Amino acid sequence: MDIRALTPSYAVSPQITPEDLPAIKAAGYVTVIDNRPDAEIPGALHTAAMRAAAEALGLTFVANPVIGGALTEANVTAQRQAIDSAAGPVFAYCASGNRSSVVWALAHAGRMSADDLIGIPARFGYSLDWLRPTLEQA
Repeated sequence: MDIRALTPSYAVSPQITPEDLPAIKAAGYVTVIDNRPDAEIPGALHTAAMRAAAEALGLTFVANPVIGGALTEANVTAQRQAIDSAAGPVFAYCASGNRSSVVWALAHAGRMSADDLIGIPARFGYSLDWLRPTLEQA
């Protein structure tokens, strides 16, 4: 597992397993957002299995599957609501952490500068330059 803290209250990661959840909780995260559609992964990592493992540890679990190349406004709204309603730091994962970074940036459009929304994920190798026009319109 590779926790990439974009901010003190939001981190992204490539795909995790149920066995990673105790370390995520120990790191102080209270909400886990799954941005990966079940169709991309083996059954042991599907939403139901991950939700059960997270909730057994007392973590809040949010499923917000983002289909590569088919991000929706509903995805952005769901991510924003999960972040805003979290009682503490949020941990989001997908295949590489990129989609979790994209929906974070879009959820914060208008709240943070486009430069920060692009520059912060760039520290971890996520190139969000293509989002600049959208982020600047907010």
